[in-house]
Amino acid sequence: MQKKVLALHDLSGFGRSSLVPIISVLSAFGHQCVPLPTAVFSTHMAIPGWVKSDLTGEMHPTIDQYDRLGLRFEAVYAGFLGSASQIDSVREAAEQAKKELSSLDSAHVNLPLGDNGEVYSSYTPEMCTRMRELCAIADLITPNTTEAAILLGRDPASAPQSEREAEEWMRALYEEYGASVVLTGLDYEPGRVGSGCLENGELTISLHERIDCYYPGTGDVFAAVMLGALLGGAKLRDACVKAGEFVRDTIAYTAQQGTDPNFGVQFEKLLPQLWNK
Repeated sequence: MQKKVLALHDLSGFGRSSLVPIISVLSAFGHQCVPLPTAVFSTHMAIPGWVKSDLTGEMHPTIDQYDRLGLRFEAVYAGFLGSASQIDSVREAAEQAKKELSSLDSAHVNLPLGDNGEVYSSYTPEMCTRMRELCAIADLITPNTTEAAILLGRDPASAPQSEREAEEWMRALYEEYGASVVLTGLDYEPGRVGSGCLENGELTISLHERIDCYYPGTGDVFAAVMLGALLGGAKLRDACVKAGEFVRDTIAYTAQQGTDPNFGVQFEKLLPQLWNK
C-alpha cells in the first residue's frame, strides 16, 4: 500500500526549498506527500524582496477535513514555521494527526532554526524555545549542528570537533527529547562532511567528501530522502547514508551548472536515483 506523509511546512515558490523538494523527493520514492502549507512565500528568505501569506488559520480546518475523510498517515513531517502562533498550530495539528488520523509510523521534525553558526533572522528567542515543544512529540529529529546547539542551549556557533563530541551531542539530544536523532553538518574532518544518527542506543557516523559550495534547501532535500527511505523499509543509518549521498550528488551537479547558489540545488534530473526499481 502506498504510504502517505502529512508535510507541515512552508511553500516557497522559487529557490528549491521547503515543500518543493519535499514533495518531489517523496513522490520519487513512490510515497504520497500531502502538503499542509504553514505559509506561502514568493521565494525562500535568503532571496531579498520575498512576500509571504500566512496560512495558520487554514491548518486546523484542513486537519479536520482529513479526519472526516478517514485519511491515515504513516508519517507527519514538520518543518519551517513563521511565527510562535504557528508553532502552537503545528504542535496541535501534529498531536491530532498522531492521535486521530493514523496507524502512524513516525512523527518527523526537521528543525530549520539556523545554519552556519547563526540563528535565522525570522526566529526570535521565544520561537527557538517553543520549537522544543515539537521535539517533545517527535519520534525523529534532524537538526544541523547550529540547530542542535540551540536545542541544547549552547552557543549556536559551536559544533562537534570530533567523533567523540558528535556522539556526546547526539546522546544529549536523545536524553533531552527522547527522539531518535540525526545530526547533520558534521565537518570535523578536513575535506569531509556528513551526518550521524542515534537510534535505540546505536550510533553511526557517515562522512563523505566535501564539496565547497553552499545552497539553501539542502537540509530539506536530505530530510525528505531520509524519510522516503525509512518509509520504504530502510534502517535509519542506511537512510542517512542514502540522503547524504544524494545531497552530495545534487551539489556536485549544480556546481557544474554555475547557477546562482540562491536558486538552490538542481535536484530534478537526479530524482531517478531515488526511484524504487
